[in-house]
Amino acid sequence: MLSSRYRPYHVPIFLAKYAWLRLRRRPVLLNFEVTMRCNARCGFCNYWQTPASAKAQELADFSAIARRFSPMLVTFTGGEPTLRRDLEDLVRAVRQSVRYTYVQLITHAGMLSLDRAQSLWDAGVDQFNISLDYLDGRHDEARGIPGLTNKILDLVPRMRAAGIGGVKFNTVIKRDNLDQILPIVHQAAAMGAGVNFSVYTALKNGNRDHLLQDLDPAAVQAVVDELLAYKRRRAGVITNSDYYLEQIPRYVRGEMTEPCESGNTTIHIDPQGQVRRCPDFPADGPWEQYKGYAPIDCNDCFYACRGEAQAPLRVMSRIRDVMATVQPEVARPERILPVVRP
Repeated sequence: MLSSRYRPYHVPIFLAKYAWLRLRRRPVLLNFEVTMRCNARCGFCNYWQTPASAKAQELADFSAIARRFSPMLVTFTGGEPTLRRDLEDLVRAVRQSVRYTYVQLITHAGMLSLDRAQSLWDAGVDQFNISLDYLDGRHDEARGIPGLTNKILDLVPRMRAAGIGGVKFNTVIKRDNLDQILPIVHQAAAMGAGVNFSVYTALKNGNRDHLLQDLDPAAVQAVVDELLAYKRRRAGVITNSDYYLEQIPRYVRGEMTEPCESGNTTIHIDPQGQVRRCPDFPADGPWEQYKGYAPIDCNDCFYACRGEAQAPLRVMSRIRDVMATVQPEVARPERILPVVRP
């Protein structure tokens, strides 16, 4: 699923940049954590406990960092990045600093209006990644924001109608939302949007309530099989690589032993300009001192950023994923998979 800002001829340019970055052992993806403040109240995350006073220590410009690394992908994340009133300025400055960089924004969308989305799109955001883990009231409860689900489902079609051509849901696969995974895919398809999945981990604050490891692995495998079958039928909606989806059951069964490559293909820059290999690891020093990270024996997560980093480049499969255009389809009832309780 490629943002409407780009055309097919951009794909080989991005592939060439990817190859160049990998050859030089430079990060492909730069995650700018522009704030750690957040107005949600997620039980699996402590960002909302960041004091308001932290605003004073947040960098006012990330363009020098972007210029130094010249990544293929930039993600503005947090915390909740839309708390930054100068977010458009941050995006615009980074956009102007690097050629052929795909700019993403991760947001819970609680404060995202159509006007703000249009403003950020005009500033240079190519893709809005909106968190959505359930299609019912459970999402509101999980985020601590009443009415959030309905707001998202109302906003996304209006964003698409306004010409904002890059919208997808970021959905975390959890123990208690297996019944929601395929319905979310069909909801996205009905809106002309996409979905990117990641696997829940307890790393952020030790909350084990949503771990997939507490389920029968067969239930997880069944959902993954459904996702892969959907991808074969209709490209562009599910934006994960086949490899990432295929490896989820292995991770749940505890069979993953590959070293983690985080900190090489992807790095995180915190609000003070400190670099870290992973969002759940401590900072290691100023970004100017980054010299790469050695792979580590850590299998405590299977975030998409970790799994996609270690995925082999199946060129034709990924080109098909990227090039596919998502045309809104008529929403249809989805078979709900039973959740197998431990």
